Amino acid sequence: MNDQTTTTTWTIIPEPRTMRLMDGTLLLPMLGRINESRDIGDDRTILAAQLVDDIRETTGLDWDVATGDRWPGAISLTIGGDAADGTRRPGAYTLDVTPDGVTVAGADFEGVRNGVQTLRQLIRQCGAALPCLRIEDEPAFETRGYYLDVTRGRVPTLDWLKTWADKLCLYRYNQLQLYVEHTFAFDGMSETWRGSSPLTPKDILEFDGYCAERGIELVPSVSTFGHLYMALRTQGLRDLGEFPEDADEPFGFIDRMRHHTLNISDDRAFDLSCRLIDDYLQLFRSDKFNICADETFDLGKGRSKPLAERIGVAAMYADYVTRLCRHLETQGKQPMMWGDIALEHPEILERLPETVTLLNWQYDPQVDDGKIRAVAESGATQIVCPAVWCWNALLPRLDDAWNNIVRMARYGEQYHAQGMLVTDWGDFGHVNDPRMAIPGMIVGAQEAWAPGRVADKGEMLRRISHVEYHDAGGALPDILDGAGHAAAFAWGHLIAWLELDDGHGGVAADVLQAIPGLLSQDERPDVETLALRDDGPTPSPAAARRMLMRCLTRRLASTDAADRTLRDLARRIAATAASAGPRLAGDAAAFRIAIEGQRLLNRIGLHLAAEAGTLDGPWADAAARRDDATRLAGELEVWMEAYAAQWRTVSRESELRRLQDVVYAIAGHLRSTGGAPVTPPTRG
Repeated sequence: MNDQTTTTTWTIIPEPRTMRLMDGTLLLPMLGRINESRDIGDDRTILAAQLVDDIRETTGLDWDVATGDRWPGAISLTIGGDAADGTRRPGAYTLDVTPDGVTVAGADFEGVRNGVQTLRQLIRQCGAALPCLRIEDEPAFETRGYYLDVTRGRVPTLDWLKTWADKLCLYRYNQLQLYVEHTFAFDGMSETWRGSSPLTPKDILEFDGYCAERGIELVPSVSTFGHLYMALRTQGLRDLGEFPEDADEPFGFIDRMRHHTLNISDDRAFDLSCRLIDDYLQLFRSDKFNICADETFDLGKGRSKPLAERIGVAAMYADYVTRLCRHLETQGKQPMMWGDIALEHPEILERLPETVTLLNWQYDPQVDDGKIRAVAESGATQIVCPAVWCWNALLPRLDDAWNNIVRMARYGEQYHAQGMLVTDWGDFGHVNDPRMAIPGMIVGAQEAWAPGRVADKGEMLRRISHVEYHDAGGALPDILDGAGHAAAFAWGHLIAWLELDDGHGGVAADVLQAIPGLLSQDERPDVETLALRDDGPTPSPAAARRMLMRCLTRRLASTDAADRTLRDLARRIAATAASAGPRLAGDAAAFRIAIEGQRLLNRIGLHLAAEAGTLDGPWADAAARRDDATRLAGELEVWMEAYAAQWRTVSRESELRRLQDVVYAIAGHLRSTGGAPVTPPTRG
């Protein structure tokens, strides 16, 4: 219950379960002190330091820190305190603000940490004059985790990873996993990670300690079965893939998402998996390990086909992941793995070790409870995994993120999931700036703490704007939300258009098959259209591209309105950033660059649709398009310079060059064709 009658000037995220406002205000002293009990286990008084930093930033006052009963403080951090119902769950806390001072009392270290984060949000919004209140609060889920892709294009700098850990801490996340395929510098595997700006053992050790001090468990996660695309393209490891003969095919963003499975009928595959596990786990203090093992699309289709024909794909999969789990158990580790393959083959659920935790990812914004219920009925431990919906695009899809996260949190609570793990993927080169995920991350924090407490997306975005962006007007998340709706031609569409051409005069079949997944339900082509039967058994790239652009006709017809919207939102970003000052400059720049990039993508879509003959109106005139195509090519190249500069503020070089190659390729196409229609291929 929340007895608060009004919060017109401040808000707390996640919203506390019980908050009672009192009469009066506490004015923080000019020379104050924070007393942090040693019983908390915060040896370096990081929690007190967080408060000192926020007090200094907000009020200009510089506070002291002490411990022990001879050094009382205006703010006291302690273990203990009584909840109204007499219970104290892990992570629970009480926060009391009275005219005499502030007390944060936690059930454990995490509880004190959670209470401190609530107090920090109050200080950031209220300054030195805090409202008197009492909060009693505890989390719905034991595990409140975030899963960050640091492998499919973008490897963050260590400084930015620490900044992200600080944000996760502020919103009371208690677990973080970094998704790694090839971007870690394993000894003896330089052919796999070369040129990727990989994370190093020193990076992990430093970051693991940084997270632990802030109450965040850094759980090791590395691909050990599927998603080994880059490793299986090397001279040294290609022979362990299901289709080693494909290792010399040109790199493709879409190909990387589909063909990456170990041939587990080869005994050397298990040795490789165990080597990755054993080397990596030594760098973490966590007692958990995520072996991933998701999307093993090629299992039993290539080199391991004879084994699949003998025992079945489900048995192959279950036996292999069970061996990996048992290997972890012998080292005192709790195995975790993605649950998609087990849910496709329910018999696998019955064969998995009892100690494994299934990470049950479901990304449909309208997801139902079927697969969550199935795992619950099997008796397996599960963590529900929604997404922030930023992949394959410059701008976030906040509607999809909101609906997906809210539903998954509700089902997780209903079926007694251990927790929630909010996922943040990169996919096609990780073009999405990590700051685009902040609103979705904060929605995830709210829902993992108290599912359903904030029922309206607009209200949630207003709160996010107030707490995260110091913008009481609620502009920034609203701008991002509106910009996401104005994406007529997205980055994923451009990647598909480029990669449909297999480089040999034909269509890349895997790219053709991937197109429905890049379209909304009402845009997806029917089976006959997808097969392109009217072009004969070997469709041309031009025919496949016409099909793609035909599916996007309705979107592209609204490009003029979308452009007006994006231009207006870019102006609003600039005005909001100017009023907020330097603390918002980095986020505002990233948002502005994403919006301007989307404007350019929309214009690219118009040119490609007109070129394919799927768009009527002024754009059908080749002469009218020619000058714009040349201008657009130059604007793209200028934009890429600004984008690259912003990339380097948060990320290592990693695969920036691949994104640049995409932009330069489409700029070259625009210059060479001038938007001129392409002659249809000859049939027969």
